[in-house]
Amino acid sequence: MKVVTILGARPQFIKAATVSRQFQKIGIDEILVHTGQHFDANMSQVFFDEMEIPAPHYNLEISGLNHGAMTGRMLEKIETVLLNEKPDYVLVYGDTNSTLAGALAASKLHIPVAHVEAGLRSFEMKMPEEINRILTDRISQILFCPTQTAIDNLQREGFSNFDCQIEMPGDVMYDAVLFYQSKAERLSTIIEKAKLTPGQFVLCTIHRAENTNDPNRLKSICAAMNEIHKSTPVILPLHPRTKGYLQSLNIQLDVTIVEPLGYFDMLMLLKHCSMVMTDSGGLQKEAFFFKKYCLTLRDQTEWVELIETGANRLAGADEKLILNGYREMIGAAFTISQKLYGNGNAAELIAQKLKNS
Repeated sequence: MKVVTILGARPQFIKAATVSRQFQKIGIDEILVHTGQHFDANMSQVFFDEMEIPAPHYNLEISGLNHGAMTGRMLEKIETVLLNEKPDYVLVYGDTNSTLAGALAASKLHIPVAHVEAGLRSFEMKMPEEINRILTDRISQILFCPTQTAIDNLQREGFSNFDCQIEMPGDVMYDAVLFYQSKAERLSTIIEKAKLTPGQFVLCTIHRAENTNDPNRLKSICAAMNEIHKSTPVILPLHPRTKGYLQSLNIQLDVTIVEPLGYFDMLMLLKHCSMVMTDSGGLQKEAFFFKKYCLTLRDQTEWVELIETGANRLAGADEKLILNGYREMIGAAFTISQKLYGNGNAAELIAQKLKNS
């Protein structure tokens, strides 16, 4: 069996690493295609070596374009790859433009599509990711859902009437955390480098356009971070685009700012922080994996089960809500015991399902 995997962002490579290992174990031939959608220095050979990820067979080098141009260019180049490789399946992850382009190219060539992280919904159609999710799900033949909530979303949308298979293997990000945590403990030095005291700092990230492109939201979030930093150190790995907006708006950030970090360093910050504040979807889940409360700097989230259990709280960009959430979460013991994202064997279940299809 041959599977072509389409990837475009670093988080997708981390997820795919777990599945690629299982493909190798059971003899599935995998062709990795990196669209180039998100490029950063960590997507170098060192990154692949450290995380034991196979290097991509194709790098399409498509980045820095508007949504339409980017997706169109990807569609054209992915189609060429698929015509050349003739795979049994195309595997896509998540909700990026690369995800949609890969699914569209495969669908038009009548190649079955398998979608990992299917069924997620924020119910905010202004988000490009939401459009990508919905369209990719609709043209996929196997939908690998990370949670029961995702399955419920698909059933409400009528997917039980479509020619597709809905599976719930769990979340491959949980697999990745379990696999890489011990290696991160050996290799990461971020706690020492940033002069942090374990258990006595807040980990924060902010990168979503809904926050960075809105001066009022960005100013409000930064004001809250500055206030929190007065009592608990805040460490902020700063995305270059966010940094540019802060400079253009002359916003002063009085927190501990570091350059964007690799996966291992982020795992160690998650392990040793007091709590998490983020607008990242992935980090919301990873906070849960490490039993840390998370304050989400968005007005909605795809991971509604985290809200329902109380592990996560939505604060949007409201300074008062952020400060109130911080005060309630910072010293609280994490008491949530539910397993929301499977048993850490999602990648194995995905690989076996594809092999047996």
